[in-house]
Amino acid sequence: MTIIQANGVNLYYEQSGGGKETIVFSHGFLMDHSMFQAQIEALAPHFRCIAYDHRGHGRSEATQSGYEIDNLTADAAALIEALGIAPCHFVGMSTGGFVGLRLAIRQPDLLRSLTLIDTSADAETPGQVRQYDMLATVVRYFGWRLVLGKALSTLFSPHFINNPQRQDEVNKWKQVIMGHDKKGVAAFARGIFHRDSVVNQLDKIHTPTVVIGGEEDVATPPEKMKQIVAGIPGTILNLIPDAGHSTVVEKPDAVTAVMLDFYKKIGAIPKDLS
Repeated sequence: MTIIQANGVNLYYEQSGGGKETIVFSHGFLMDHSMFQAQIEALAPHFRCIAYDHRGHGRSEATQSGYEIDNLTADAAALIEALGIAPCHFVGMSTGGFVGLRLAIRQPDLLRSLTLIDTSADAETPGQVRQYDMLATVVRYFGWRLVLGKALSTLFSPHFINNPQRQDEVNKWKQVIMGHDKKGVAAFARGIFHRDSVVNQLDKIHTPTVVIGGEEDVATPPEKMKQIVAGIPGTILNLIPDAGHSTVVEKPDAVTAVMLDFYKKIGAIPKDLS
């Protein structure tokens, strides 16, 4: 069990591989570091891979406060600095993408590249904020029983949830979701879903960037990801069919293939690598 204190919080992380360059994996709300397992297995022969749990998630500390998106960004920056791995390749899914965008805007020296998955540069709409605030309140005071189905259908596409061959995975993620600290998750939700937009700051990003998303993502529709691509010159959007918000879990091979092509393009791994 590896714990590091960064920005005043104890963060859990796992490390594998041993390449000269490092990839940091930052997960989405209600998930944990293990969502990137398939990508890490494929990339560990070429990179040092570090995947961490956000505060209030998984094995990281559930703090009393500090869940605002700017502070989660500070957590990631402090983790990178404490491990001495800058500039690193940063992979952010959903909340991890919110963090990655802000790192690229404010502390670009920490990043070698940026992979954004099922994420947005914009603020949530007032209707979405109300919906997420209600979910957070229910979870904090009543637990997951009333809203677990809604959470799953937001995180995953029906292709994944209803696939008989993937029920072990579905059940695993149910356990992960319900295993988080309830107060921490509720505070985390309010922090990230009340975030400000950084759409008008995207032109400040000069870090090589790739965007990946599920065609059936209901939490972050493709239009949100197209907005990122329009704002960062030279960025390409890769939409994955039959995938929802958790593309890295639902279509792991497709996501890994895009990432490998991206790393070849920017010279992080040899172009002739099979």
